[in-house]
Amino acid sequence: MGGVTMAERLAATDVTAVFRGFQQAVQRDRDLLTDLDTAVGDGDHGTNLDRGMRAAVEALDATPPDTPGAVFNLVGRRLVSTVGGASGALYGTAFLRAAKAAGAAPELDAAGFAAVLRDATTGIAERGKCAAGDKTMYDVWTAASAAADAALGDGLAAVLAAASIAADAAEQQLVPWQARRGRASYLGERSEGHRDPGAVSSRLLFDCFAAWAAA
Repeated sequence: MGGVTMAERLAATDVTAVFRGFQQAVQRDRDLLTDLDTAVGDGDHGTNLDRGMRAAVEALDATPPDTPGAVFNLVGRRLVSTVGGASGALYGTAFLRAAKAAGAAPELDAAGFAAVLRDATTGIAERGKCAAGDKTMYDVWTAASAAADAALGDGLAAVLAAASIAADAAEQQLVPWQARRGRASYLGERSEGHRDPGAVSSRLLFDCFAAWAAA
């Protein structure tokens, strides 16, 4: 894996750096996310997630957490309190479940991150009442989690890269599908051919984890 470091543990500062990168990515692609959501939903995914992530990063900067779990917890709580609609509930739930899975561990190794990802993905399914194939962000998280589990024997950097690659592929795979959950499902067959905004923003998050490993 050329250019990938052998960083094998995520500390609180590392997870914070990933979320800072995610905030920047969301801000950069805010209009794209909003346009995608306008085509199939409320048209507020980009603006809502941008507002929530800016609030989360401000909170992380004001009182830096000292464990990965505390980082996930703070981001999750900020998203729940500042983001309306489905994105705040789903991302918030994912990160709060991640925080619980991480516990008080000072760092996350490959197995720890994979466990965090599994619990976060389950949280999305339970909160959104969605399943694989519904054409939602859950499909991206499921693919990323499965890829992370499959790469466990190769270490953390490989796990993060595999999750990102799987998320990218899943986001693209969803495009021709018909949505079965969320507001996009109201469109029926007209949802086919549209990119799911939650899937796209989720892919951005996994890309940020992979970018940390490659830095």
